[in-house]
Amino acid sequence: MGELIGMVVFGGIIGALARLIMRGDQNLSILWTIVLGAVGALVGGWLAGALGVDATPGIDWIRWLLSLIAAMIAIYIYLAVARRR
Repeated sequence: MGELIGMVVFGGIIGALARLIMRGDQNLSILWTIVLGAVGALVGGWLAGALGVDATPGIDWIRWLLSLIAAMIAIYIYLAVARRR
C-alpha cells in the first residue's frame, strides 16, 4: 500500500514538473497528470535499472531525470492522440 501511495505522489511531482517544462498548452486534468507522471516514473525507474544507475547513494538524480523525460514523452503522446479525436 505504501508503494502505491509513493507512486501517486512521485507521479504527481514528475507529471507537474514535466508539464512545467513542456511548451504550449497541455489540456490535461490533474488525474491525467498524475497517471502520466506515474507512467514516466515507472519507465524511468525501469530504464535506470537497465542502465545500472538505480541504486546510487543519496538522491537518484539520474532516475529523476529519466522519469521526467519519460513523463514528457508520455504527455506528448497522450496529447497527440487526444488531438486526433
